[in-house]
Amino acid sequence: MKHLNKLFAALFLMAAFSTQAQDSNNKWAISFGANAVDGGRVSAATKLEDQFSQFFDAKKYWNILPSVSTVSVSRHVGDNFSFGITGSVNKITKFVGERTYDPATNTEDYTVVNPGDLSYYSADAVIKYSLMNLLKSKVIDPSLQIGGGYTWFGDASAGTVNGGLGLTLWFTEQIGLTWASTYKHSFDDTRMPNVDVPSHLQHTAGLSFKFGAKDTDNDGIYDKDDACPEVAGLKQFNGCPDSDGDGIEDSKDSCPNDAGSVEMNGCPDTDGDGIADKDDACPDVAGIKSLGGCPDADGDGITDKKDNCPEVKGPKENNGCPWPDKDGDGVLDKDDKCPDVKGTVANKGCPEVSEEAIKRLNDYAKTILFDTNKATFQQRTYPVLEAITAILKEYPSSNFSIEGHTDSDGKDEANMKLSDERAAAVKNYLIEKGIASSRLTSKGFGESMPIDTNKTKAGKANNRRVEVKLVK
Repeated sequence: MKHLNKLFAALFLMAAFSTQAQDSNNKWAISFGANAVDGGRVSAATKLEDQFSQFFDAKKYWNILPSVSTVSVSRHVGDNFSFGITGSVNKITKFVGERTYDPATNTEDYTVVNPGDLSYYSADAVIKYSLMNLLKSKVIDPSLQIGGGYTWFGDASAGTVNGGLGLTLWFTEQIGLTWASTYKHSFDDTRMPNVDVPSHLQHTAGLSFKFGAKDTDNDGIYDKDDACPEVAGLKQFNGCPDSDGDGIEDSKDSCPNDAGSVEMNGCPDTDGDGIADKDDACPDVAGIKSLGGCPDADGDGITDKKDNCPEVKGPKENNGCPWPDKDGDGVLDKDDKCPDVKGTVANKGCPEVSEEAIKRLNDYAKTILFDTNKATFQQRTYPVLEAITAILKEYPSSNFSIEGHTDSDGKDEANMKLSDERAAAVKNYLIEKGIASSRLTSKGFGESMPIDTNKTKAGKANNRRVEVKLVK
């Protein structure tokens, strides 16, 4: 008996380290406790009602061993069924003998004798059906039990068919208090101690521990039901983690380590502009989605940090600043051919060449003097050419034609050539003084376009001339 108690103690320690609730996850259970054998009172009764009379009269009928005397191991097999093996040990000191009649009280009773401290051992197989799910309870667990086994009763032994009721009250998900009463019907029932095994009731009470489920990540959710069995998680996410605690599981969280909102797929939006910080080029300042989350105070489509004029609209080509118009003529400097001189839009920002300016040009041109029959200038002509140059520079976007003419002296062919060379000489001088060549053309007309008579000296002098005309 001493060694048997050590065995029960070892089984208790094993159970204590395996505390999980038995179900489809936790398939194994171990129970240990004490048992009571009713000493054959059931088989001694001659009437059905006598079999259940004084059912709980432990003091009179029950044989109880004051130690751990019952151990069972069971496995859940599905659909609320479990299968187990139970081993019990006891000592029979109370055995129900013959029925007696007391005329004085007109009552019947049974004699209870000590058959000689008979040893009692039993090994039983049990099929249990739990009614816990029907009650929809997590605490009260009633059950029906059937099975069979073998019992040693002193020197006698016999097989039994068993049936009973059980009840477990779960203190926690891990530990329960178990009670059961089992009727064991013997196939060798002559009610002779050491000769046969009487049919009897056996009651057990003890603690149950259930185990077997695997919880790899120790998050309290069994691997079978854990969508993330390798990583500790939360029950509401089927065992998957929510690292940043924002209520969005990591697998659906675009920013699993930074708390955010559902609208931002779990990402933060510090500036509240509807753009997640991870996608926001300016996460601390509310901005526009099309500009990567950066602000554009003047609404010119250029972010403030890249806008040289963030408070005033301007084009991207000018870094967000408006184009200047220094001369205030309504033509932007970028398009103004004369940005420092007020002009007209029609003349690209340059002043229009007035009739008065053309008159001045031609008044000067009439005084250009060449060496006789040559295209070279007389010395006193250079101031005139300088004056013409100054006037052309006032109109940098205007083009001009330089035309040369002669009197009728000499041959026509020679006069044509001379007039062409003199017009070209004026053009070349102007180009040398900074007038763009693209603005100037030159041509000689010889004696073909006189403006005075060639019969007088004065008339011939008027016909020998240079004219400057505006090319429109």
